[in-house]
This record gives sequence, structure tokens and C-alpha cells, in this order.
Amino acid sequence: MDHSKRDINEASLEANKMVSLITKNEQDINQEERIWIAQSTYENFENHINKGFLEYRKSVTETEGIALTDWTGQGSILKDVLGREFIDMLGGYGLYSPGIKHPKIVAAAKAQLERSPQYSQEMLDPLRAHLAKVIAKLTPGDIQYGFFANSGTEAVDGAMKLAKMYTGKKGFISTLKAFHGKSLGALSLLGKAVYREPLGRLLDGVRHVPFGDADAVEAQLKAAEEVGDGIAAVIAEPIQGEAGAIVPPDDYWPKLRQICDKYDVLLIADEVQTGFGRTGKIFGVDHWDVTPDIMCFGKALGGGVIAMSGFFASAKLWKVLEPNPFMHTTTTGGNPIACAAALAQISVLLEEDLAGQAAEKGTYIKQKLAKIQELYPEVLTDVTGRGLLLGMVFANDEVGFEVVSGLFKRGILIAGTLNNSRVVRIEPALNVPYPLIDKFLVELEDVIKSL
Repeated sequence: MDHSKRDINEASLEANKMVSLITKNEQDINQEERIWIAQSTYENFENHINKGFLEYRKSVTETEGIALTDWTGQGSILKDVLGREFIDMLGGYGLYSPGIKHPKIVAAAKAQLERSPQYSQEMLDPLRAHLAKVIAKLTPGDIQYGFFANSGTEAVDGAMKLAKMYTGKKGFISTLKAFHGKSLGALSLLGKAVYREPLGRLLDGVRHVPFGDADAVEAQLKAAEEVGDGIAAVIAEPIQGEAGAIVPPDDYWPKLRQICDKYDVLLIADEVQTGFGRTGKIFGVDHWDVTPDIMCFGKALGGGVIAMSGFFASAKLWKVLEPNPFMHTTTTGGNPIACAAALAQISVLLEEDLAGQAAEKGTYIKQKLAKIQELYPEVLTDVTGRGLLLGMVFANDEVGFEVVSGLFKRGILIAGTLNNSRVVRIEPALNVPYPLIDKFLVELEDVIKSL
């Protein structure tokens, strides 16, 4: 069957069909329509997205009968289009810090949607300006100015441009196993061959050192200085996420700050995954009381409601963008709905003390996992991370996959980390209720026992 032929009438028909379904009341969608949604979703992934995805999605590989199709959720419970329920211990890889569909965040986004869903591009936009002020108050040190975009990757790319413009240098020092995004700029910083090699040459002047080793950073800066390679910035995640929830030694971030000052290079903290309460503090760098020169945000910033990201820096750095403010622009970044959602997300973060909840629940889960580890040391070999960015380290990739698959069959959604599949992430909403945590822990022990 030829899926590529142009057919305007069919395009119209298909668009209207789905629009009519998503605008129906939930109770009015019948079983036949639900099955159609699920089955056509599978076919559309196969024919129009990427066949490869279907081999990796547990919703396909671990489901008997009709593949699970994302449909609705609330708090820490997800339901597929046929009503099958899952406890969400994945949190959309950190999107859902305030939970799925937090009422306050949804209400703010809806209200702004009714008022004005996009900017004129020519008048001054109040929400973007106000959100920037709020983030300036929330961030450490003298961070004052920011630029909003849609994805964490864009935030990292923007931070790289700012660092290069401010310093007049092109080089960066990043870390092995780092994850900073997959655009050509951010990918140059990413520390894993599988995503880099197929693309050939990336940005010049990027050096990689082991994460957590400040002395290795200094050695590279020294070497770069000796051979005349200009280094604009050192970039790292406060706690490495996709590498397996890796917490650096306690002196690492303070040392990075000192070394960057000594060699006159900028320090960039990629807080895309660690920011807004995830690790038990408002920002990951807050664990070590360090102020970076540039901070990158994403994921939870939009409250799990709208895609939202940004990079922020001090007034001193931002000056280089003032003569020509069009050096870095985006049409949709920081749109009014995203800003409304982000403002509501920050008020929820502070009202519900999501960072405090993450710290407390992370400690609780780690204590329970330590007991499971004592009983099954040959299966669960280590527990990493902080707050609710945790990693369970299993004996090998296969065991990790079996655990994820076993939990999935028991109605719990969880996944491995991108760079390290023997590490299974625990990254739920920061307000996940204790009974759901306990249910997850009981099922986890049961799966490990069965292995």
C-alpha cells in the first residue's frame, strides 16, 4: 500500500476524524472508536513516524492484544485509550514534576489560551517578562536575564552561543556520558559515541572528561591554554540524569567554580532534568551552594502541560546580546500559554514544597531499596541519585529490562536511562502519594524475587 501519495481529501478527512474525537466528551467515545484510535496509532507509527520505535516501546512489546495508547492521566495515574491503568513512576522523564494535569497549571494555561494563545511578535508580552523576573528571583547569585525556548536542547544551544559570544572563544569542556540534547550544537557536548559517530564531524573544540573529576577539568584547561585553544565554558549536569542518576563528589561543583574562575572560563549548569525540585532542592546546584554563570532549564519548567525551556545568566554576560537582540530568536519560544503554565508551575513548586517532598520521598525510597538490595544483592547491585532522580543499578542490561518489563505487566510504568540500560530510573511526580510508592516497592520486590 502506497502511504506517500498526495491526497488532499484524505488529509482533510483524517484531520477532522481525530479532531472530532478529541473534542468529544470522554464518556461519549465508544469502544469501537477507542479500538480504532489504538490500532490506527500503531499503524501510523509504523508508516509515518519510525518503525524502530515500535520495537522499543513496552506498550507494544509487552502488551497482549491491542497496544497501549497514551490517552489520559491525573496526578500519578496514567490511563490508555481503553482505560487500562498504570502507576507512573517515570514522570515523563522529568516532565511531570507537579504530577500529570495539575489543576492549577492546567487552569492557568486554559485561561491564557482563551485570552491569547500566541504573541503578536511586535507588542511587549507581559507573561514572558514576568516569568523572567520570577526565575531571576528563584535562581542563585546574580542570575538576572533569560531567554525562553521550547526544548531543553534549545536552551543548551542558546547557552553555548552566549558563552561563545561573551568569551570570543569556541571551545567547551563537557563530561563523559553527559546528556545535553541532540541538536548538532548540544550533541557536540553529549558524551556517548552511539549518538555522535553516525553524524561525522560536530562542533570543533569540545573536550570530554570523566564526570565528577574536577582535576581532569583543570588538566584540560591547562592543556588548552598551553596550545592556545580557547575554551568558552565548562558544562555539566549537577547530577547526571541519563548516565544513571550519578551524584558527583561533594567538592566537585565548588571546585568547578574555583577552576573556572582561575582560568577565566564560564561555568554552565544544565538543570534541564535536575531543576525545579527534582533532586530535593529547587535547583541541583543548590546542594553545593554554587552559582553558575549560565543555567539551562527545560522539562518540568512548563509544569508537564506545555513544552517550555530557557537559559539564564547574569547582566554582565547578557550585555553581549543587547547591541543586537536579534542574535538569538525563536517565534514560538516563551509563548503566552507556556509562560502561564510555567508561572503556575513555580507557584505549585513553592506552595506544595515539591523540593522538600522530593527530598523526603527520595530518602524513604532509598531506605526501602537498601533492604531489597540486602535480600537480593546479586540482582540489585546499587542505588544511585538524590531526591526523586534515582537509579536502580541491576546486575546487567538483561536484568534491568526484565525488571522494567515485569513491572509494566503489573501496571507500573518505569524505564531505563538512555545512556545506561542496566540503570532503571525512578523519576515520579514529586507529589506522588506514599500508597503508590509502597505499591511500586511491593511489586518491585515481587519482580526481583521472580528473577
